[in-house]
Amino acid sequence: MKIAREEVLHVAHLARLSIDDDAVETFSEQLGSILEYVESLSRVDTSNVPPTAHAVEMANAFRKDEAARHLEREEAVANAPKAEEGHFIVPKVIE
Repeated sequence: MKIAREEVLHVAHLARLSIDDDAVETFSEQLGSILEYVESLSRVDTSNVPPTAHAVEMANAFRKDEAARHLEREEAVANAPKAEEGHFIVPKVIE
């Protein structure tokens, strides 16, 4: 299956690609091969295959929400490069 030159140029335009005349011919053949393969996939019987959202089974990776000890202010700023009166000192990022 070969894709028409105009279709290749249209797709290139949509993708904002500039391609030369030699590439148009190459892409026409390659895109045609890809579309033939996709067409063959549509002939596969999937009537007994349940729909899925992911190719592999996903599991919730969240931990249980349990209360735990929090850091005291002095502990939190203990290793900070700069701290003053229990607050982090950071470089100014807004002028």
